Amino acid sequence: MAYIVFVNPAILRDAGMPLPAVVAATCLSAAFGSLLMGAFARYPIALAPGMGLNAYFAYTVVQGMGVPWQTALGAVFLSGVAFLALTVIGVRQWIVAAIPTELYAAVSAGIGLFIAFIGLRNAGLVVANDATMVSMGSLRDPNTALAVLGIVIIAVFQAWKMRSAILAGILTTTLIGVFAGLVHWQPQTYRWSDVSGTMFHLDIKAAAGLGLLEIVFVFLFVDLFDNVGTLVAVSKKANLLDANNQIPRLNRILFADASATIAGSLAGTTTVVSYIESAAGVAAGGRSGITAIVTGLFFIAALFLAPLIGAVPSAATAPALIVVGSLMLSSVSDIAWDDAAVGVPAFLTLVTIPLTFSIANGVAFGIISHVLLRLARGHGRQVPVGAYVLAGLLMVRFAYMGAG
Repeated sequence: MAYIVFVNPAILRDAGMPLPAVVAATCLSAAFGSLLMGAFARYPIALAPGMGLNAYFAYTVVQGMGVPWQTALGAVFLSGVAFLALTVIGVRQWIVAAIPTELYAAVSAGIGLFIAFIGLRNAGLVVANDATMVSMGSLRDPNTALAVLGIVIIAVFQAWKMRSAILAGILTTTLIGVFAGLVHWQPQTYRWSDVSGTMFHLDIKAAAGLGLLEIVFVFLFVDLFDNVGTLVAVSKKANLLDANNQIPRLNRILFADASATIAGSLAGTTTVVSYIESAAGVAAGGRSGITAIVTGLFFIAALFLAPLIGAVPSAATAPALIVVGSLMLSSVSDIAWDDAAVGVPAFLTLVTIPLTFSIANGVAFGIISHVLLRLARGHGRQVPVGAYVLAGLLMVRFAYMGAG
């Protein structure tokens, strides 16, 4: 998981947030969430700011919608509070039942394409083109060439089944960039004013405006289902499911996650989620909360890396985005593509997320098309009431906002 210490600040820097402060917020939120998960829920699951939601925050909400990052952090805070409230009163189960399971996989894969597309753009491999919208960048550009080399390096490390392949690839690419004269970095002092530049800067009052309710919903939706998928996968791998194939102490797990998101927004970073990379700890023998606690302690130690993060160029972090995105595409194998009522909503979800630069659009297209196709096939009674409610609200959203 250590790669997130480099990648998350690189993304949120594009939202205008100060780099050292985001590094500190990333480490603090990951430490808080992992320690709470280990001590309170007693699970070997570590948490950190989630990939995909950080990109949605920076490129769709802040850059695309023109929302100040302080207000966007307020939306993250509200989503964490909403998640916590839903966990306490038990509405979470109703929401989970309302969403068809095949859309979980489609959203995950769509976010993977979204992340990979951003990585390709940051690497200079994909550039804007007036005639075709996008085209290939110039491989003669030294930074683009370095990014391509970084992709190869990470892929080779993964083929060798090297532990921490992504982190090792980032550091190796950075080192090559130093020797090639492509890294221009001046040592920085480690001052409290630098690392606290985002702490308590969120604007909750502005985020509570009606226009940001959709953003809050997206943060909440992706956080909820990202955690459900991760919890099931890691719990199965660790043989932690009970006799009824249920996850014990689930509410404690979700409470830890929601609390970490709230704490992360206060510190100055995006939604904190359970990480599928926790499976690496389980594979190494972790079965209790001690695994998450140790991970949290290492994130505290990573705070001292803040002055060094500026030395890592985008040519080194962009390959990590591309590779992480490719890993998230593995979920498409869970989709029954031969059934149009399943495959079409999943496909619409998968492609509209990266092509419209919006997770919200992908989720909306998926849910609406799912409900309509089920009705067309005469299976309307099999659709949960909650799905009808969500589809109706999303259609009103399109009618009201047009596109967005």
